[in-house]
Amino acid sequence: MLTILLYLIVMALVGGAIFLAASAVFGRSEELPPLPPGTTATVLPAEGVTGADVDALRFQQVLRGYKASEVDWALHRLGMEIDYLRTQLEKRDSVPSEEIATEPETAVEPAPAPAPVSERPTDD
Repeated sequence: MLTILLYLIVMALVGGAIFLAASAVFGRSEELPPLPPGTTATVLPAEGVTGADVDALRFQQVLRGYKASEVDWALHRLGMEIDYLRTQLEKRDSVPSEEIATEPETAVEPAPAPAPVSERPTDD
């Protein structure tokens, strides 16, 4: 009976030592507090989203994939950027061509053609 009790005490001490060593190496397993509602760690610039910005997107991973709210937010922002660019393009296309040409056309004399290689002066 004493052997079993001694065995259990030694096992508890060894388990406690392993737990303390693992806690020292891996930290206290504290999780960061959750982000406030309506915010995300996913970042896109306010205007002028480029392909590199989209390539740099990273989403928080959860049990069954990516966090849906972050993906939805990124898709919404990209959709707004596409709509903005489309309206800018439509505005530019709707301007009559007469308003685009602000400078009057002036006649420009063409430069004289270069002389053939055989007729060029040499520095002899």
